[in-house]
Amino acid sequence: MDEINSLMHGFAVALTPFNLMLMMIGVVLGVIIGVLPGLGGANGVAILLPLTFSMSPTSGIIMLSCIYWGALFGGAITSILFNIPGEPWSVATTFDGFPLAQKGRAGAALTAAFTSSFFGALVAVLLITFLSPMVARFALKFGGPEFFAVYLLTFCAFIGMSKGNPMKTLAAMMLGFAFAAVGMDGVSGTLRMTFGTEVLIKGFDFLIAVIGLFGIGEILQTLEEGLEFKGIQAKIDKRVVLDTWKELPKYWVTSLRSAAVGCFMGIVPGGATPASFMSYGIAQRMSKNGSKFGSDDDPQIEGVVAPETAAHAAGTSALLPMMTLGVPGSPTAAVLLGALLIWGLQPGPLLFVEQKDFVWGLIASMYLGNIAGLIVVLTCVPFFAAILRIPFSIIAPVVLVICAIGAYTVHNSLFDVYMMVLFGVIGYVFKKLDYPLAPLVLAIVLGDRAEESFRQAMLASQGDMRILFSNGLVGGLTSVALLLLFWPLLALGLKKLRGGGKGKPATSGA
Repeated sequence: MDEINSLMHGFAVALTPFNLMLMMIGVVLGVIIGVLPGLGGANGVAILLPLTFSMSPTSGIIMLSCIYWGALFGGAITSILFNIPGEPWSVATTFDGFPLAQKGRAGAALTAAFTSSFFGALVAVLLITFLSPMVARFALKFGGPEFFAVYLLTFCAFIGMSKGNPMKTLAAMMLGFAFAAVGMDGVSGTLRMTFGTEVLIKGFDFLIAVIGLFGIGEILQTLEEGLEFKGIQAKIDKRVVLDTWKELPKYWVTSLRSAAVGCFMGIVPGGATPASFMSYGIAQRMSKNGSKFGSDDDPQIEGVVAPETAAHAAGTSALLPMMTLGVPGSPTAAVLLGALLIWGLQPGPLLFVEQKDFVWGLIASMYLGNIAGLIVVLTCVPFFAAILRIPFSIIAPVVLVICAIGAYTVHNSLFDVYMMVLFGVIGYVFKKLDYPLAPLVLAIVLGDRAEESFRQAMLASQGDMRILFSNGLVGGLTSVALLLLFWPLLALGLKKLRGGGKGKPATSGA
């Protein structure tokens, strides 16, 4: 098969000594970032992105993606040992992971979490390997209307599938569109919302916004909370690993189901966090030991397997739409999309034609990076857990300085540092008011491209909106997008109809 031959070529690219070194460095940095609450995969990739400017795009993306894999692994360590989710998607892991650690089974819980994470990522990478070329070939037929319909579907999916308030999601997205519109219009050349300020002619740099929103915003909130780390010591030895691996095949159905849920939520895009909760809930309902899930008396390894498998599958499969359509499936994928644009690469179907070394080197690094991540976390858990013994009052200033240096080096401009602080305050306020950051980031990244595709469609149709329903593909995408956009209202209406048709309020199980 062509995919196998291309993948072998990708391994030849990824297995150079320099790329292997970057892979290990990325995994270790990612695990550290995942262990530290207040950071995370998107934050770490955004903060460390300037380090890759001097590298080739292939080496840079390998390092950044391995930071992401490491962060996915690292989030489980704090969830199980300290009952502190290092990542949002690790919250569900705390339900059974920390009780297992309290019962003296910390090593088994960690081994189950790491192995399940590796399995979920492996399924997603296999999906990317064999599905992305087909999606890319299909997307070569896309024009302006089709691409705008894909962007519209992405925006509406965040609104329709969000677990939070859909109006808050919509408001965050609108603010992102406003930021994306600042600067010179690429089509007409007119200036928009620059207010006579020359430095705003180029608009808000995506990287500056991300470093501020994630890096500064999260650190400010964490400092306010004043975290104190108190946890359980753990050491993983060979016997614990082998005993746990003997137990895990019992949960093969849970693993496959959770991987499927994760891949679907990553591509849609729903995200790793809802995928982990959804998989945990399904496992709890379908397991014969579901009543024991989350209990302090008899916590279940299966309660760790389900969320970790789904989270890694979702986090990895989110790269599929990013590479093939230029549409990120997660905040971290959005950051990686911005990195491609900074390197002068155009994500989308032509990437598979014009940059085969880059694409297949990245896919090969997904296999190698997850293997490296599994080995690193299984052997170095005590070291990574010890990082949490360092007072956060020391860690936070170090991270803030790294953010400032990263922002300054983008354009060697102090104005960018000020903008980073401004976006950091916005991120902090969003967190305090429970507004989601992912739609804001998505709109900043894709706002210009969605506008450009919409203009192409309108120019081709001379302003006739019916072009968005001109064929089955674009009409189907637009219809699904509109359905997702209004889904919260439809769901509310259906709920009221069902409630009104019964004599007494309906009760639902957990």
